[in-house]
Amino acid sequence: MHSVSYLAAKPAASESSKFWLLNPAVTFLNHGSFGACPIAVLQRQRSLQQQLEQQPLRFMVKELEPLLDRSRTALADFVGAEADDLVFVSNATTGINTVLRSLSFQPGDELLTTNQEYNASRNALNFVAERSGATVAVADIPFPIDSPAQVVEAVLSKVSPQTKLVLLDHVVSQTSLVLPIQALARQLSAQGIELLVDGAHAPGMMPLNLTELGATYYTGNCHKWLCAPKGAAFLYVQRDRQAAIRPLTISHGANSPRTDRSRFHLEFDWTGTADPTAYLCVAEALRFMGSILPGGWMELMAQNRNLAIAAQTTLCQSLNITPPCPAEMVGSMATIPLPDGAWEPLYEALGDRFNIEVPIIPWHPPGKRLIRISAQIYNHLAEYKYLAAALLTLLKES
Repeated sequence: MHSVSYLAAKPAASESSKFWLLNPAVTFLNHGSFGACPIAVLQRQRSLQQQLEQQPLRFMVKELEPLLDRSRTALADFVGAEADDLVFVSNATTGINTVLRSLSFQPGDELLTTNQEYNASRNALNFVAERSGATVAVADIPFPIDSPAQVVEAVLSKVSPQTKLVLLDHVVSQTSLVLPIQALARQLSAQGIELLVDGAHAPGMMPLNLTELGATYYTGNCHKWLCAPKGAAFLYVQRDRQAAIRPLTISHGANSPRTDRSRFHLEFDWTGTADPTAYLCVAEALRFMGSILPGGWMELMAQNRNLAIAAQTTLCQSLNITPPCPAEMVGSMATIPLPDGAWEPLYEALGDRFNIEVPIIPWHPPGKRLIRISAQIYNHLAEYKYLAAALLTLLKES
């Protein structure tokens, strides 16, 4: 058996890793799954939790709404939307369920998605289709893929007179593909078809302008690439659709007599007692992450994307694999199809023997697998070279 001693030494941590609590013994290449919250943002959350517990009634009744508004305004500026069109939800899956379970569908309606849609979102789509008698149509997006035009063609070819809603990932979880959402939104809108976008990975990975993007509904996580605490996400709804979208939990806002806030905010801003501090830390996450590099968020997003592309190139060259997609479809993650071979259990071997945290994803046909790498500012190229060497070692043993 080979061991880690046959590889180059584990790469040293980057200078930026000091801002996180990540275990320095682990080569952490999986920011995409759950994100990682910087120490400074966690300290802000602890401060807010202390403020809450010192006087819970005052915090919830008097202080919470202004704090929510401040965080929402900062987020709206960042994602290119009006604050009036955003509400906080706990995660993108909740955002998807909120929209799908608010809308009404009839037998004969078609709900269109792709074969690469995130499993949780696809389950929600299946649920509302089964309950209403609607059907789910599926556009097949290939992977590997040659161009974004293939996505546009695949989706539009499945549109029919019965299509009522299209559900798409902005960044596909499994294959990391950045889909051409704006081009699709424009063409779907021209046909009177609503578009719901699962943007779980997009905020903080790429510049966003939701107003220009054109999706009817858009939900995104703040705990991933924005690096807010777990439990912070948002839902954007075009102004003329907001009356139809209700939170999954109906609470006091449903019959509030207040007129100083929209019904949209009254319902979503209070759905019952919970710890709201993850939402309230979004502004601090935006500030902190934007302060790490001189060029702010634009430099950070560009640096992460360039690192993901360089890492993809490194792995493809080491494993003699053709890059599976053009660079324009890569964000801060990259997915590579693994060579055929006896790689079981690969995830455990990488973790147990080499202290590398990276997801291994089952793919089709059965037996195929993908490896997905993430690139955050605490990562550097030597870590992906270390991963490539570990994979080659395991391949030789298989």
